[in-house]
Amino acid sequence: MRAWTSPDVPRIDLGTADPVRVHDTASRTVQVSDPSGAARMYVCGITPYDATHLGHAATYLAFDLLNRAWRDAGHEVAYVQNVTDVDDPLLERATATGVDWVELAERETQLFREDMTALRVLAPDHYVGAVEAIPLVVEMVQQLQQRGHVYDVDGDLYFSVRSDPRFGSVSNLSEDEMRAVFGQRGGDPDRPGKKDPLDCLLWQAERPGEPAWDTVLGRGRPGWHIECSAISLHHLGAELDVQGGGSDLVFPHHEMSASEAQAAFEGLTFARAYVHAGMVGYQGEKMSKSKGNLVLVSRLREAGVDPMAIRLALLAHHYRSDWEWTDADLSAAQDRLAAWRAAVDGASRAQAESLVPVVRQALGDDLDAPAALAAVDAWAAGEPGDGSGADLVRSLLDARLGVVL
Repeated sequence: MRAWTSPDVPRIDLGTADPVRVHDTASRTVQVSDPSGAARMYVCGITPYDATHLGHAATYLAFDLLNRAWRDAGHEVAYVQNVTDVDDPLLERATATGVDWVELAERETQLFREDMTALRVLAPDHYVGAVEAIPLVVEMVQQLQQRGHVYDVDGDLYFSVRSDPRFGSVSNLSEDEMRAVFGQRGGDPDRPGKKDPLDCLLWQAERPGEPAWDTVLGRGRPGWHIECSAISLHHLGAELDVQGGGSDLVFPHHEMSASEAQAAFEGLTFARAYVHAGMVGYQGEKMSKSKGNLVLVSRLREAGVDPMAIRLALLAHHYRSDWEWTDADLSAAQDRLAAWRAAVDGASRAQAESLVPVVRQALGDDLDAPAALAAVDAWAAGEPGDGSGADLVRSLLDARLGVVL
């Protein structure tokens, strides 16, 4: 599957940034991320049954900040993202709307590409659909079978989560909490025949009227969690620097993905850090496709909103915070963008050189975009200079915040 085209990232003509620090959900600490060689990041992608809403965009902007931070610290970045282009929510939406599920997935994936392009999000090196990854999934299920970690329930293949002694260490939830959340987020804790309520589906046997593929596992389709395990290990190898996504993926998705990988390969550590973005609310609830309380990036763009204002509206909130979108967010971002654009041509070299380390320090401290934006605001509100630093300010804001003035 093709990704979108990344924008060019300018070089900041003033040294390099210090290593970035990010919050690891598993250890509940902020850790230095200073990879040896290329930084390797896997971020869970969309299930393409509807358009990109601001909650999605906020998540992908968070990891775009990390990508840019690593690059400014001198690292190459190997970045992989998936597309869950066959799954129950997609099939249910296709049935409800009378649209072919493949057509629906392709249409919404293309719209996502267009939204990411408009927001100047750096594209992944590998953008991999679940359907095209089926051979990788089959191979990994076979590896788990060889190690005795798979069992059959009425033709469906399940993973024994207790096969991984570290199961539960990503989310740090109690047994009761895991069971409750599992049922809420696509799991089947009460299915008869399972050895453990938390065991998760690896391979689903064919159901009437649903897509299926012929494999050595039988005719069927992949489970959700194994998709990301298989894709990430194939393209990035073990011990990712960051496994990322929204905080609603901590459990079960990231917990299960990690345990499947660690059970399949003895001694493997799936990721050094698990980094999660907060949830964006609207009208009193988490913004989600299932609830329908969506503010869509594409609709804002169609209404003539500058994508850089959308980006600034999202960056005004720390990536790990839960917050609620209002019209005031967009209005404030538009004012901020106008102020920066009015000020940039008057930036002196001294002003620019003073701004660079402040912005770098803020973004290096767990991607603190609000602090970076406040620093730029303070500069923009100051007395204009001779314009000799305009190019440096433009490069800084483009390279680190993804904002073009």
